[in-house]
Amino acid sequence: MELEASWFFQLLHASFCFLFFTSITILSLISVVFCLLRPKLCCNCEICSAYLTLSWSKQFDNLCDWYTHLLKNSPGKTIHIHVLGNTITANPDNVEYMLKTRFENFPKGKPFSMILGDFLGRGIFNVDGDSWRFQKKMASLELGKLSIREYAFEIINCEIKDRLIPLLSSVAAAKEQRVLDFQDVFRRFSFDSICRFSFGLDPRCLELSLPMSKFAAAFDLASKLSAERAMTASPLVWKIKRVLNLGSEKQLKRAIEIVNILAKEVIRQRRKMGFLTHNDLLSRFMRTINDETYLRDIVISFLLAGRDTVASGLTSLFWLLAKHPNVGSAIRREADRVIGKNQDLTSFEQLKELNFLQAAVYESMRLYPPIQFDSKFCQDEDTLPDGSFLKRGTRVTYHPYAMGRMEEIWGPDCLEFKPERWLKDGGVFYPENPFKYPVFQAGFRVCLGKEMALVELKSVALSLVRRFQIELVTPHRTPRFSPGLTATFSGGLPVLVTKCVAFTTAYRQIHRQRGTKLQGLTYDTQIDV
Repeated sequence: MELEASWFFQLLHASFCFLFFTSITILSLISVVFCLLRPKLCCNCEICSAYLTLSWSKQFDNLCDWYTHLLKNSPGKTIHIHVLGNTITANPDNVEYMLKTRFENFPKGKPFSMILGDFLGRGIFNVDGDSWRFQKKMASLELGKLSIREYAFEIINCEIKDRLIPLLSSVAAAKEQRVLDFQDVFRRFSFDSICRFSFGLDPRCLELSLPMSKFAAAFDLASKLSAERAMTASPLVWKIKRVLNLGSEKQLKRAIEIVNILAKEVIRQRRKMGFLTHNDLLSRFMRTINDETYLRDIVISFLLAGRDTVASGLTSLFWLLAKHPNVGSAIRREADRVIGKNQDLTSFEQLKELNFLQAAVYESMRLYPPIQFDSKFCQDEDTLPDGSFLKRGTRVTYHPYAMGRMEEIWGPDCLEFKPERWLKDGGVFYPENPFKYPVFQAGFRVCLGKEMALVELKSVALSLVRRFQIELVTPHRTPRFSPGLTATFSGGLPVLVTKCVAFTTAYRQIHRQRGTKLQGLTYDTQIDV
């Protein structure tokens, strides 16, 4: 009995000592963080005070809208958030200087790579120098081929005809109106498409049952929490939480573990099927790289680029189309003229002839870019064209979301959704200066998957606009964005879907006369997510 009591008191004493020293350690770390942050937190300028107290949220729904307000009222279209050590600009001259003129002095930088390192690793979006050049070269060799674009067109149209249209048709045909979250649908669609195109694998996320995906939830959470790291006043905050495995960092660690499981399964399946004779992007990299972790990072980068950005672009586009039915009508009229009334899109080349459709997609991303801002780090002291001085190590951010709302760039109607602004010479699409419209980045780091993304955006928009009427459940609500690496509508995009009767009837008659069926592509294997 005495032995048991002695053992109990020893255990109690050890537990007390552990808790005491742990508490002292945490308090010491908090004190160190406070001392290090004090110079920044003591900045009492109006902008920093509003950022730290969140007083900006009384007037603006989104942080990006507050930044836009500040940039509009800045003479040089550049502002400084001292507590973040961040210079933000919406000046096209500054953007060109960063992304082209002095490209080597504005890398992604180690601070940014550390923020996203646990999630993106050494993937193309998170590296500089030789690693970035190697991945760019490998990807551009594949993505630059016309045959690859045509292959992507086939995959996208297969996904549209075999899954997206049947899903929306079943919802539209239901006896009781069913609310559908378009943002979720587009994420599933783009995830299936990028896996088929990049890996030759089919995750089947867009089947009629809309199966729940543990991976997709983990991927979204990892993106959100990684982005929130960049919003802290000092990296020490999240680094200490990561060491102690606390709060958001504990959640992030678990989410990344789940993401890694899928990435490893993708690589395993590709090895099992063989990669020496396949021409998908992953196989091309696997013929050169043996490092499993490096391959994992490349897989995650493909998924981020192919799933999240495209889904974000489609969500914003359909929100705008539902608000502006006249634009949808113009898209239908152009399609009837170019493709033929009630005829299917049949080729990649045919898609390029739809100038108004392209203009609508570009105009949507002008107002709601999938990547609202992008940051670099100033390697050596520099001065931007507008006169802003940058100390070494300063974070410098260009802001496409704000740039799309600048009268000096787009004129007094900059807040209006007007695809016509992109058309000249009797309705021909003309792109703008990429430093004025850096939605796909610009200069040396311009988006390699730009053409693939446009094919996907235009194909989906055309197919759905011609077949369905889309009505917003909350038409008067303006978008609120959740934290993340890409623009995400908080609460999704709930819509009601009904069929366009005229197109559906004529479409069935044509195929009945031809005696044809839509055939889908077949893939090597399926994966469970």
